[in-house]
Amino acid sequence: MTKQQWLTDLKKTITGGQLLLDEPLSAYTKTQLGGHADLLVIPETADEMQETVRYAHDNGIPLLLLGNGSNMVVRDGGVRGIVLHPVRLDAISVEGTHVHAEAGAHIIDVSRAAAAAGLTGFEFACGIPGSVGGAMAMNAGAYGGEVNDIIVRSTLMDRTGRIFVLSKEELKLGYRKSIIADEGYFVLSSDFELTYGDQQEIDAKVADLTHQRESKQPLEYPSAGSVFKRPPGYFAGKLIQDSGLQGKGVGGAEVSTKHAGFIINKNNATATDYIRTIEMVQAEVKERFGVDLEREVKIVGEPAE
Repeated sequence: MTKQQWLTDLKKTITGGQLLLDEPLSAYTKTQLGGHADLLVIPETADEMQETVRYAHDNGIPLLLLGNGSNMVVRDGGVRGIVLHPVRLDAISVEGTHVHAEAGAHIIDVSRAAAAAGLTGFEFACGIPGSVGGAMAMNAGAYGGEVNDIIVRSTLMDRTGRIFVLSKEELKLGYRKSIIADEGYFVLSSDFELTYGDQQEIDAKVADLTHQRESKQPLEYPSAGSVFKRPPGYFAGKLIQDSGLQGKGVGGAEVSTKHAGFIINKNNATATDYIRTIEMVQAEVKERFGVDLEREVKIVGEPAE
């Protein structure tokens, strides 16, 4: 089967969403890097997402889920197969202390909705750039809080298109990991439980964390966010800073001078530049401190031809 055939077949069931052939993925990633997808599917509904997953499974077509592209580097050769981008599944609702959010909703927007409703517990996410789906998969956290603290359950889909629900315990959330990532499940939605708090205190905390993020992170440049996981007993940013790597890089990619844990697309970098800069950092920190830095960002796709 050709990608043109995939497009023709999926047009029969994907009527509300978008089907984009040979679509550049640089427009959908926070690094603004990456080659094209054979076929990019942006479903309008969960049913359209399910139809896409089933079609890929039944026809043996590689399928990649792309959230909002904040924690992923797409190689310059792009992605073969179908890329599923559920950005339109972004509904958020608040009932009492319960918050429900679909996978494509930005976790920042969910945090803001909770704060506006006078709920506390979600403030830590006010600066996390990912989607709910991505946040669930990696148990995202910041400023002393993480998804594991507030999650109740998630509605998931496996790679055959089967939909099921897992409780907090069944999600097996750990430091930047979950059963979602381990098994390659897709998130459809998640439910969180918070508590009522003092509105002034909530607003003050959100303002403080937002200020910290804006003042300490290189938000003025495209990047994949924090590149490395925290190694046991260390801080990745401190190791990179002490290795004298800030301001250094390959091609147009550079270790941020503002926050050593970030690698930025400073000057029309390629994905290859970005990946080689990651590898340079890992090698230098290993040589100087004997510490293996594990990537937090996911690298996908094919190398440039």
